[in-house]
Amino acid sequence: MTRNEELFARAQRTIPAGVNSPVRAFRSVGGTPRFLVRGEGPYVWDADGKRYIDYVGSWGPAILGHAHPAVVRAVQERAVHGISFGAPTEIEIELAETLARRLPSLEMVRLVSSGTEATMTALRLARGHTGRGKIIKFEGCYHGHGDSLLVKAGSGALTFGQPSSAGVPPAIAGETVVVPYNDLPAVDAAFRAEPDGIAGVIVEPIAGNMNLVRPRPGFLEGLRALCDRHGAVLIFDEVMTGFRVHPQGVQGMTGITPDLTTLGKVIGGGMPVGAFGGKRAIMEKIAPLGPVYQAGTLSSNPVAVAAGLATLKETEAPGFYERLAAQTRAMTDALEAEAKRAGVTFCADAVGGMFGLYFAPRVPQGYDEIMACDKERFNRFFHLMLDAGVYLAPSAYEAGFVSAAHGAAEIAATRAAAAAAFPAVR
Repeated sequence: MTRNEELFARAQRTIPAGVNSPVRAFRSVGGTPRFLVRGEGPYVWDADGKRYIDYVGSWGPAILGHAHPAVVRAVQERAVHGISFGAPTEIEIELAETLARRLPSLEMVRLVSSGTEATMTALRLARGHTGRGKIIKFEGCYHGHGDSLLVKAGSGALTFGQPSSAGVPPAIAGETVVVPYNDLPAVDAAFRAEPDGIAGVIVEPIAGNMNLVRPRPGFLEGLRALCDRHGAVLIFDEVMTGFRVHPQGVQGMTGITPDLTTLGKVIGGGMPVGAFGGKRAIMEKIAPLGPVYQAGTLSSNPVAVAAGLATLKETEAPGFYERLAAQTRAMTDALEAEAKRAGVTFCADAVGGMFGLYFAPRVPQGYDEIMACDKERFNRFFHLMLDAGVYLAPSAYEAGFVSAAHGAAEIAATRAAAAAAFPAVR
């Protein structure tokens, strides 16, 4: 028995399924999860000492690679002054100011401890601001595990074939209107069906939790126009895309300004930080200024904030995002070339430091097309790449991530692994 197998068996005695987040269990792809013991740059090492090129990157935060010296130093320097206070600190103002400078749509911002907490509160705020109850979300988009959002959800919910969750009361689920991603007429119809009932629309402006799916031309612009027409709040969930695909997120790429934005992942540099922010008139409804309540003991934890600030500072280096996008595209181009050489139906897409892999003839544009991809072929490919030392997300329904630490050597090694894997899954 390997050390990974020993740890997994031990974990299952006290932790449900042996993991603390569902997709980590490898149940979608089969096999034993890798228990990681350390990371450095673009690599991680498991409990058996095997090294992998890492394309999970802690599910997005590790945009600089693992254990970046500037981030480690920031955490160490802050930790010696105290781990947590539950009181205001100057460093949280610095992060709030940095976020507002990088994203002009954030006239005010509040820090929380996770992306889930950010999206849950953004919905509550939209409802409190408008006095309405219903929220529009999209099939396959995952916005955290809040009750009203676990309806046709992505991420781990798709991985296990359960796009909804037990334990969510029907009355709460009934407040969520689910429409297909990239289907603007369906959104218009939902507004017409509930002309005075829609508080807001929440969307991943580039979906990453049902694999990578881009918005069609005009989709985000149409959402902005519909929300304006009906007095609803437009929420961009940029927990994944924020500072991952562009210096100003998808809103910077597109020039479309949401009313509220939720953030996480990169802004914590691998530590637990989330944020939500937007128009001052809406944000002033949050307690203690207004009637919408939110609180958190560990919100704006100074050590986590220090990691996030150090990470964001590194991403401001000239050409950072251009280099990251070029490396990501080079990797997906290499995989497509090897699949074509092997005669395998496969395609890939990349935006900034995110990518999607699809065993399909063309890049999917929505939930139904994602579900039509060849999941079993992906599973075989995943294990062949894992055996070759390439760590991809253990699910056909998750985007992947390249870091600034991935270079030509890692891409060449990934291509070599794929050159051997694709013929075996044909």
